[in-house]
Amino acid sequence: MSAAVAAAAAAARVSSNRSSHHRSNQQAVNHQRWTPIFPPSPQPALLVPAFSRYESQKQRDWNAFVQYLKMHRPHLCLSQCSGVHVLEFLEYRFVDTKIHTQNCPFLVDRPEPPSSCSCPLKEDWSSLDGLVGRLRVAFEENGGQPVMNPFSAGVVRLYLRQVKEAQAKGR
Repeated sequence: MSAAVAAAAAAARVSSNRSSHHRSNQQAVNHQRWTPIFPPSPQPALLVPAFSRYESQKQRDWNAFVQYLKMHRPHLCLSQCSGVHVLEFLEYRFVDTKIHTQNCPFLVDRPEPPSSCSCPLKEDWSSLDGLVGRLRVAFEENGGQPVMNPFSAGVVRLYLRQVKEAQAKGR
C-alpha cells in the first residue's frame, strides 16, 4: 500500500507542477496583455506634501486679484497696478461686516433694538489685514519688485488704519 501511496503522491506532484507551470505561463500571458497605461504611483516617501492652509489661501487670493485686473476696465497689467487699484479690489471683493456708526441705535445694547439700520458694510479689519499681507507676499513671489509693491502703498496702510479705528469704536 505504501508503494501505491507513493505513486499517487508522485502523480499529484507532477500534476501540480504542470498546473502551476500552466498558471504561471497564463499569468505571464495575462500580464503581457493587460499592461497598465499609467505609470505606478510613487512611493509615499517621495510624495510632495500638500500646500499649507496659508499657501492655499495666498494662491486663491492672488488668483482673485489677477482675475480682478483682467476684468478691470480698461484692462490692467501688474506693472500698472497702484494702491488705489488695491483699494478698489478690496471694496469689490470684501463687503460683509456691518460697522455701526456713533449715532446707530445698535451701537448701544438695548433690550429691543430697531429692526434694521443703514450702517455701512465693511470687511473685518483682521481679515483685510491678513489678505493684504498675503497679497503683498504673493506679489513679490510672482516677480514684482518690493519697491513697486502696490499692497505696501501708503494709501493701503492708511485705509487699513482707518478701518481698524472705525471698528474699534463700533462693535
